Amino acid sequence: MIKIVIADDQELIRQSLSIVLNQREGLEVIDAVSNGQETIASIRKRRPDVILMDVRMPKMDGVQCTRIIKENYPDIKIIILTTFDDDEYVYNALKWGASGYLLKGISMDGLENAIRTVHSGQAMINPDIATKVVRLFSQMAQADYVMEVEQERSQELTKTEWKIIGEVGKGKSNREIAERLLLSEGTVRNYLSTILNKLEFRDRTQLAIWAVQKKTGRKITDPEEERL
Repeated sequence: MIKIVIADDQELIRQSLSIVLNQREGLEVIDAVSNGQETIASIRKRRPDVILMDVRMPKMDGVQCTRIIKENYPDIKIIILTTFDDDEYVYNALKWGASGYLLKGISMDGLENAIRTVHSGQAMINPDIATKVVRLFSQMAQADYVMEVEQERSQELTKTEWKIIGEVGKGKSNREIAERLLLSEGTVRNYLSTILNKLEFRDRTQLAIWAVQKKTGRKITDPEEERL
């Protein structure tokens, strides 16, 4: 059973999501709260698996709440579910560890799939948001924010791992990477875990930034490319 907390300042949204999700097999809404402070209090008592988090809430917004939760409860998965796709919200939510960023126009089937996806350790981002994320990464790659990796660590990467890194830099999901490289999603997840360990990155977001920077040639190059 996947235990869910809904954090949204609109009562209608909280009630509607609770009713529908509780009818889905394997899902249970264990609490519904109206702001970030209540979310943190609920987590301490109930320890959910997944949080559906709105961005704009009173007392403490969803981005700040995400940061606090991931710092103290890193295993809890957070999906930002909002009507806002502002660059700042998207970047900060993902930077602080959100596993998903969805717009409220998503279908209930799509939301259920997103919950199961992030619970399994993957990421789920609305297609429109994914395009924005890639653009944000590209802008960061052209600025002075550089992800550093020791050359010895990057030389440990295999050809398949380089291919996966390239797809991550394009904003591709695990499923899309699996289809592109003719691998299973489970295999892709295992590769990503190995890659993060080799490069000493905290999460997929850091890897994606590095992948974009490598592509633009800013201080990061594939050792094989250097020999060409």
